[in-house]
Amino acid sequence: MKDATNSPTPEVCTAFAGHHRIASGHRAEVAVAVWKALKADPNQTVLTFDRKGRLIDLDLRGDEGEVRGRYAEPEPQRGRGRPKLGVVAREVTLLPRHWEWLAEQPGGASVALRRLVEAARAADGGQDRRAAHEAAYRVMSALGGDLPGFEEGSRALFADDMGKLGAELALWPADLREHVLGLASGAQA
Repeated sequence: MKDATNSPTPEVCTAFAGHHRIASGHRAEVAVAVWKALKADPNQTVLTFDRKGRLIDLDLRGDEGEVRGRYAEPEPQRGRGRPKLGVVAREVTLLPRHWEWLAEQPGGASVALRRLVEAARAADGGQDRRAAHEAAYRVMSALGGDLPGFEEGSRALFADDMGKLGAELALWPADLREHVLGLASGAQA
């Protein structure tokens, strides 16, 4: 995963101390919350996950200001595209016949490419579901592998039975249950 200082958009992550969610949000805010939690109790174990459920390491050396600065968002650079709308200009390499076809499309090349990408994403919705399930499973196994309902919940997750998953996790600590269910539904991805 890229360091937050090299990324054009802030990276979102969630930190847990045991089954208790310490913080969730942009990496700079989560890093500071983890730094404070470890200052208050240096013996606790804190795990931090990215939006794909992968464990990430945070560099917590120094004081609060240094930690915040290390993960602060870079100053936005004014470039091509429409940054306020989230539109980013990048280079695309195509053959001349592809450029000709794109030029003939209503709205021009950019509109046609956006339509093609959205159609491909819609056609491959199973891929998004699978990624959401894998993210949820990573967090489930790291934090809840020893909790009741883990195995049945895992089966329900990969069977895409969100009702059964919710029922199996009903006795789990609220912070962990909500995070896993959010990842599984794709709401946090």
